[in-house]
Amino acid sequence: MSAAGAGIGRASALAMAREGATVHATDIDAGALDTLAQMHENLRCSVLDVTDAGQVAAFAEAAPAPDVLFNCAGFVHDGTILEASDADWERTFALNVRAMGRMIELFLPRMVENGGGSIINMASVASSLKGVTRRCIYSASKGAVLGLTKSVAADFIREGIRCNAICPGTVLTPSLKARMAAGGDYDAAYAAMLDRQPTREMASPEDIAGMVVYLASDESRVATGQGFVVDGGWSL
Repeated sequence: MSAAGAGIGRASALAMAREGATVHATDIDAGALDTLAQMHENLRCSVLDVTDAGQVAAFAEAAPAPDVLFNCAGFVHDGTILEASDADWERTFALNVRAMGRMIELFLPRMVENGGGSIINMASVASSLKGVTRRCIYSASKGAVLGLTKSVAADFIREGIRCNAICPGTVLTPSLKARMAAGGDYDAAYAAMLDRQPTREMASPEDIAGMVVYLASDESRVATGQGFVVDGGWSL
């Protein structure tokens, strides 16, 4: 799995390890992985930049064939289409879409050889599912993730591959906290985020990790090609 150093990725790595899985967790943050590795004996941590094709190829060659592949790495660009540079477009799609596709390209054949498995992609309610202000590039990339998910599911269903996406709403991750603080008034930003939640509470990374565990397990064996919305009713 990617992006295991913090937030949803970290919570999911721990949740799967606690269920008995051997988790090969990756991130670009070596320090975060060092602390994660100490939290459960089933965690195997490796530094990996999923936008670096050479690093990903080397990691895929060294890692065992997985039963589950969880693509969690992503970047949130803040702005409308008029506030997006070519570099913003390229960075967002390189991380949110192409890196995910590359991980699938390298691991999927080995999963097929191993008898099948579950691929889980991190999408978002901010995608083709819901228009969200100041999330233009991010939403475009996450819409692409949903298309990628359905395509892989359709192409490899008879080879025993399931491919699903998770579509969170507002999750109180370290990344979100940093973006709220960057605006200069954390309390006001938090209140604005909370105001859009029908449940009047923020989701936690652990709330999403439960869905990751479900899609990784045989309990979801007939689920494929779907985007599972976990947003506290935001998209209703």
